[in-house]
Amino acid sequence: MKNQKYTIKLSGEERQMLNKFIRSTSKKNTEQCKVHAKVLLALDENRNRPLSPEQTSKKCKLHVENVYKIRKQFCTEGLDRVLNRKKRETPPVPPKITGDVEAYIIATACSEIPEGHEHWTLSMISKKIILDGVIDSISNEAVRLVLKKHNSNLI
Repeated sequence: MKNQKYTIKLSGEERQMLNKFIRSTSKKNTEQCKVHAKVLLALDENRNRPLSPEQTSKKCKLHVENVYKIRKQFCTEGLDRVLNRKKRETPPVPPKITGDVEAYIIATACSEIPEGHEHWTLSMISKKIILDGVIDSISNEAVRLVLKKHNSNLI
């Protein structure tokens, strides 16, 4: 092979661990991670005849750029990073409609109907819970989904 910036030279232990990883039936080891392990084994310089990135991409059914990325990631960040997904840096956004808000929506829909109206409308419920300061904004659709979730046919 030509002189490359990133080369993969696996130890016997690492090769054995990667082969075991590929054969594993654990759901923790995703197919994508197993493909990454196969790429590393194919590119291993300590093997008799390592494959080129182009040959590896055909063998593993990946785009050649992905093979280059996996090789670079292994050399810069290590084996563990190639086989395991990165944890989220920012947590997911918490839901706006909590159990308390749901309870208030249902209680409002079950409460006495305002004078001059025959029944509660989604719009009336959403305006009431905003005016009561339960939540700063909510759509009629969100109110509908809460009532549907609780099998409420109050509207």
